[in-house]
Amino acid sequence: MKNTAFYIAKRYLLADKGSTAVTFITWLAALAMMVAVTAMFIIISVFSGLEDLNQDMIANLHADLTIKSKAGKTLVNIDKVTKTLNSDQDIAHYSKTIDEKVYLSYRESGDIANLRGVDSAYIFVNPINKNIFYGTYPSFKYTNEVLMENKLDNRLSIPIGTNGQDTGVLMMPKPGTGMISSQDDIFNKKEFFVSGVFPGNDQLDNMIIAPLELTQELLNLPKKSAYQIVIKLKNPQNADQVKSELLDKLGKSYEITTKSEENAAFWKMINTEKLFIYLIFALVIFITTFNLAGAIIILQLDKKGQAKSLLSLGMNLSSLRNVYFYTGILIVTFGIVCGLTLGSAISYFQIETGFFKAGSNIDLPFPVRIRLINYLIVAGTAALFGFSISWFFSKINKSFFNNV
Repeated sequence: MKNTAFYIAKRYLLADKGSTAVTFITWLAALAMMVAVTAMFIIISVFSGLEDLNQDMIANLHADLTIKSKAGKTLVNIDKVTKTLNSDQDIAHYSKTIDEKVYLSYRESGDIANLRGVDSAYIFVNPINKNIFYGTYPSFKYTNEVLMENKLDNRLSIPIGTNGQDTGVLMMPKPGTGMISSQDDIFNKKEFFVSGVFPGNDQLDNMIIAPLELTQELLNLPKKSAYQIVIKLKNPQNADQVKSELLDKLGKSYEITTKSEENAAFWKMINTEKLFIYLIFALVIFITTFNLAGAIIILQLDKKGQAKSLLSLGMNLSSLRNVYFYTGILIVTFGIVCGLTLGSAISYFQIETGFFKAGSNIDLPFPVRIRLINYLIVAGTAALFGFSISWFFSKINKSFFNNV
């Protein structure tokens, strides 16, 4: 009887003869499911592409490991730290850095920026020198040679690559108390010139990369001072293991964070947005399944006489319910298969051509990434709602046939 129920369900769906209204509503339900599945697959694939794009953009923003002091900004006993790092076979490179807010001025313009003082080994940990689109990375021959984020440089209109002939001024507030008689009592000042610019993003806006010595002088810090040490590992997959080993060697005075921990808030935001998008489209698919419910109900009413004849010929009520259940499953399966096929075709078209742009004035195509998990999520969501609705509305009883 089970095969008979499936055969009858297939005939109801594919047969040429029958009520025009039933055929229209049935295929409308299948088309609605296909469109909903297609839309959900494309949106999730776009979010996967955005996830990869963001990952590429911040890949070099944080190092594999970062060492900071638990008490205060400046690392204590820095010689002990560097000695430990030099003896660790898992560490490929490390660099001392200092991050601070600074005021900079050029002629009549000024702005507040994020100053990052780095040593000459910084590009081995964070290859920011590969992202420079105009000028050069600081040579470290001069302590006042800096690399500047592009939008900040555009706002201040600072010439690039003048070799110190056209300079701006960095101003850092002085610590301490006492009477103020002039501006020199408030700020430490250092002249600078821009050797090159690099593209910024949400976490690199207003950034200046400068030699560590310049930052130390602005802050009145000793020559060996640093706020943190950033580390490049030979195998980034071992970050947690190396972190644990370094904490055992250095003691409790230091805080060590991995790249994933530094970016935890950012990825939490991305995952929250992705979850809300998924819930919205899951709701769309759920609403779409009411077309499926309508198709099953109309089919039951239209085939009421035939259903009573089948019961008279010996088909039990359970098998008759399966006829309507299998009809719903066939509609859902058609919608899922066609929806995923159409969604994949559109996604591949976008990957190959970049036809759809992120904005009217932006020459950046929407990023798309097709993953197996996207197929499983979309198919699973549509199947869950579709099969549940099919099962629920196939539960007719004998009182349904009393008025035939």
